[in-house]
Amino acid sequence: MTIQLTVPNMACDVCAKNITNAVKALDGNATVTADPKTKQVDVETEAAETAIRAALEKAGYPPAA
Repeated sequence: MTIQLTVPNMACDVCAKNITNAVKALDGNATVTADPKTKQVDVETEAAETAIRAALEKAGYPPAA
């Protein structure tokens, strides 16, 4: 399943890498595209959206509602 999220406080490539690592810790097979310019994160994963949102929040990058 593809999940599209907006992460307002993703400001740079390091943020994007941290977001990717947070998702990969939850689902090692996930494909993550994080763009600091648009604040968009696209995740192709088998994990539930609530789990992805929780992982990003825990990493300090809470997605917009």
